[in-house]
Amino acid sequence: MTIAIGNDHAGTEYKFEIIKYLEEKGYSVLNFGTDTNDSMDYPDAIHPTANAVESGKAALGIILCGSGNGAQMTANKHQGIRAALCWNNELVALTRQHNNANVLAIPARFVSLQQAIGFVNIFLSTEFEGGRHQNRVDKI
Repeated sequence: MTIAIGNDHAGTEYKFEIIKYLEEKGYSVLNFGTDTNDSMDYPDAIHPTANAVESGKAALGIILCGSGNGAQMTANKHQGIRAALCWNNELVALTRQHNNANVLAIPARFVSLQQAIGFVNIFLSTEFEGGRHQNRVDKI
C-alpha cells in the first residue's frame, strides 16, 4: 500500500519518524512535504498530497502542520478527499469507522511524536463500517 505524506516546517521532524515507521511496516511512501525546518506555505505540500490520494496514486494520506487546521482545510478543498483533524485515539478510530476518512491531519505542535505514530497506526488499521455511515459519506 502506498501512503502520501505532506507537511510544512512544523511537521518535518514528525514526518521523518512517520516515514520510518511506515517503511518498517512495509508501506511505500510518497513524500510531498518539506524536508527542512525553514518556513514554507503548507498548501504547497498539502495539495500534492491530496492529489495523490484523489488520483489513486496513494491509498491514504497523512498531513502535518502546526495546528493541523490549515492542512486539513487545504486537503478538504479536493472533491475526493475526506481529511480529518485528530488529536486523540478515539477521534482517529471514529473518523475511519464512521467517516471513511482518507487523509489524517495531525497537529504537530499539540501532540507528542509517540501519539502521532499511534494515530497513524490506528488510522491504517481501522476499517470503515459502511452501512448507515455510507449513506452519510455519500451525502458529502
